[in-house]
Amino acid sequence: MQTSKRKLWITFGVFVAFYLFAMVFPFFWVFITSFKTSGEIFGTGAFRVIPKDPTLKNYITILFEKNILNSIKNSFIVATTTTIYVVIVATFSAYAISRFHFKGKNILLGLILAVSMFPQMIMTGPVYNLFLKLDWLNSYAIVLPYSTITLPMAVWILVTHFNQIPLALEESAKIDGATTFQTLYKVIFPLAAPGVFTVAIITFIAAWNEFLLSITLNTNSEYHTVPVAISFLRTQFEILWGEVSAATAIVTIPTLIIVLFFQKQIVSGLTSGGVKE
Repeated sequence: MQTSKRKLWITFGVFVAFYLFAMVFPFFWVFITSFKTSGEIFGTGAFRVIPKDPTLKNYITILFEKNILNSIKNSFIVATTTTIYVVIVATFSAYAISRFHFKGKNILLGLILAVSMFPQMIMTGPVYNLFLKLDWLNSYAIVLPYSTITLPMAVWILVTHFNQIPLALEESAKIDGATTFQTLYKVIFPLAAPGVFTVAIITFIAAWNEFLLSITLNTNSEYHTVPVAISFLRTQFEILWGEVSAATAIVTIPTLIIVLFFQKQIVSGLTSGGVKE
């Protein structure tokens, strides 16, 4: 019995190790490729783990010639702005859905979820025509249509968290003279902080990585975000894989730091509303 149980754990451990290797290997390979020359990337040393002649040329080109820092700035502006307004709108919307009793509440939640299932390609055309008429192309107004990607998810997560907060706390606050807004801001919001924190991080990462709307609405290179800027690292006949790898390594650092520093809050936010008490 002990032998079979041990074999089962060994098999499980091997499977987990293989899975982790499969997940980490692409990032590792991109990182080492960023230090290779073009000749080594396409030559006989293409599969060499340690570059024969490591170089920082790709990083220097990306930082000082291809203006990747401007794209990082644009991504920060777009992602941060999207996160702030999505969290605010989602908080009020989720609180209203959670606390108010009205007909069609489940239908409304279903419609919100259905919006997130619409393919981006279908929405891009109408959004482009709207931005063209409003003269909003090539601007930071792109944060507005980003809500179609992030807002439904944010509302669903926050509704779950608000449902776990006892209604008696709000009633006590109202007896003490607190208004509805004060109750939400001083009582409910702090208790729902793990969910709000999780929504903020997921929204930031989703806005940071968005590509289709950004490349469609902002054709001017001055407003290119990171994914769009990386897609233009090519010539007429080839993709500059060394520069692409260097840019990918650079722009992954901010989101990687966020996830590593706040992983406990993310897990707490995703799980705290999962059990009904």
